[in-house]
Amino acid sequence: MPQELTNSFGKVFLTIYKDERNRWIHVNWMGYLTADNIKAGAAAYTAALANAGFDCVLNDTRLIIGSWNHSLDWALQEWSPNAAKAGLKHLAMVTTPETFAGSTAAAFYANLEAFQAQVFDDMDNAKQWLRQYSLNR
Repeated sequence: MPQELTNSFGKVFLTIYKDERNRWIHVNWMGYLTADNIKAGAAAYTAALANAGFDCVLNDTRLIIGSWNHSLDWALQEWSPNAAKAGLKHLAMVTTPETFAGSTAAAFYANLEAFQAQVFDDMDNAKQWLRQYSLNR
């Protein structure tokens, strides 16, 4: 059963799925994201990853409206090392390149050191890339 996180207006901003067949956590971000939303969401799916014993995340950001630049430094400096300690080794991030969220994702990818990540604009390609790691354990 998916886990949903809601913002202060009661709108879902993140859905977290445990994909047993592919052995990854699939997260779907949506709407405008505040720094608090991002921190709560990242903590929730990192916990789901650790609890599942998986090391891969499929991170869908195509429904984000606006940028998440306000949380980029936090994601790189605090969250990513903690996510790696929780077991994250491979992250496939699906974006819409011409959006503000897509440009933030590119900056995240370019500066990430804690685990391996790739940015995709196609869900099927992201899944194919991630399966080479998730299913070979």
